[in-house]
Amino acid sequence: MNNNFFAHETAVIDDGSIIGKGTKVWHFSHIMTGCAIGENCNIGQNVVVSPGVTLGKNVKVQNNVSIYTGVICEDDVFLGPSMVFTNVINPRSAVNRKSEYMKTLVKRSATIGANATIVCGVTLGEFSFVGAGTVVTKDVKPYALVVGNPSRQIGWMSEYGHRLEFDEKNIAVCPESGQKYKLEGDNVFRFE
Repeated sequence: MNNNFFAHETAVIDDGSIIGKGTKVWHFSHIMTGCAIGENCNIGQNVVVSPGVTLGKNVKVQNNVSIYTGVICEDDVFLGPSMVFTNVINPRSAVNRKSEYMKTLVKRSATIGANATIVCGVTLGEFSFVGAGTVVTKDVKPYALVVGNPSRQIGWMSEYGHRLEFDEKNIAVCPESGQKYKLEGDNVFRFE
């Protein structure tokens, strides 16, 4: 097994997983077999990463998160404390549905807030932002800000995590980075 990562003495890492250089796995976390975890990730305390999960580079997983089979997180994703993924749409204890695990894709640099729930089978777009406690039941567009149960879009977010305010020409400027965004139809694009 690759030793270019840190694992706290209470962490459990099953055989058959790949963990990237510079990644840290903290107290009481469990990385199950067949996972691929990129470089420079941070896996917080009491996290479970189920078989076959893929995490890109620089993914931050806060405490008490369970990442179930079928989840793929691209680079720079943030998973807030105690957020939840599901992987079966209609679970029953007495019915085995392991062959029905659905894919959930969290695209590059998306943020999921604390205690949010992501129902399986959806795609969260690049730089999308899911507010704390939100229940996501459908796809989220790139740069979209969603909140509530079920989630509804209430705005757009910059790549630096600021809410975008569009002028009469549908242009917005991030107050931190100065990057410019254009609202066209029902989509946002960064152009500078």
